[in-house]
Amino acid sequence: MKFTRYIVALVLFGIVLILALMFGLPKYNVWQQEMAGKAEMAKAEQNRKILVEEAKARLEAEKLNAQAEVERARGMAEAMKVENNTLSETYNQYLFIRTLEKLADKGSLPQIIYIPSNGLVPVMNLDKGAAGKSIKTLPNE
Repeated sequence: MKFTRYIVALVLFGIVLILALMFGLPKYNVWQQEMAGKAEMAKAEQNRKILVEEAKARLEAEKLNAQAEVERARGMAEAMKVENNTLSETYNQYLFIRTLEKLADKGSLPQIIYIPSNGLVPVMNLDKGAAGKSIKTLPNE
């Protein structure tokens, strides 16, 4: 009799356990999927925040680069003003020659042909003094 009591109690416990699992497992699966969805949503939100911060950083960098370009252009404009207003034509010709040499050193110019004229300095403006005159050729030696 005691033995049957244990068996009945064990069978009832098994039935209760099976019923609990039948109702509990689907609820657990729903809860697990809900937690996975929340985790995925938090991850997506974090990734979005990272992308927004990266975009802000790129925008700030571009603004700073633009400001640097503006300052560089201002400096170049001021330098050109100084060169055009205060420097002699000979010094400007020297700067021109130096720039040509730098370009040739970089390989940007394949070849420089220098024909000295006007006191061994290159003529910067071919229109100056050449208007209405015919082009003279060098005499043959």
